[in-house]
Amino acid sequence: METLVEDGSFAHEDWYGDEFAERVYRRCHFNDVDLTEAQTRNVVFEECTFGNVRFNASRHAGSAFLRCVFTRCNLFEAEFDGCKVTGSTFHDSPLRPLRVTGGDWSFASLAGADLRGVTFDGVRMREVDLSGANCAGATITGADLSGANLRGADLSRCDLRGSDLTTLDPVGVELRGAVITPEQAVVIAQNIGLEIR
Repeated sequence: METLVEDGSFAHEDWYGDEFAERVYRRCHFNDVDLTEAQTRNVVFEECTFGNVRFNASRHAGSAFLRCVFTRCNLFEAEFDGCKVTGSTFHDSPLRPLRVTGGDWSFASLAGADLRGVTFDGVRMREVDLSGANCAGATITGADLSGANLRGADLSRCDLRGSDLTTLDPVGVELRGAVITPEQAVVIAQNIGLEIR
């Protein structure tokens, strides 16, 4: 049975290496909490705020961070496997080298984020905000990027194979050295009005 915590406040907690499972945190505030090497499984954080929280080398499987706000959090070497991070916002939070496999990051805001070398593999990222994000050398493969805001993003040397690029406007996006498939090249050409015969 799930443990439910609503409107809770946690500050200066040391949860280094702790394991959390089958819990729900709703509208909770986490400030200066150490979650380094912590593990969550099927844990739900809904409309929670995280400030100065250390997620370094933490592992999350089947968990959800729904409409949460991350401010000055450190996600160095954090891993998300099959997690939902829908509608969440990241401010001034180091996110590299982040690894995300599967799951749903739709409507998340990663505007201006440093995502160099991060991995998003098979992730649903509909209408995600990557405007101004530095994704140089990142791996964003098999991702659903339909409706994503990529304006001003640096996708140079980015592996984009298998991702939905139907809304990618190459004007204003750095694509030098990015890796795509021939099918994706056709889509991008059509996006800029070229007629392919």
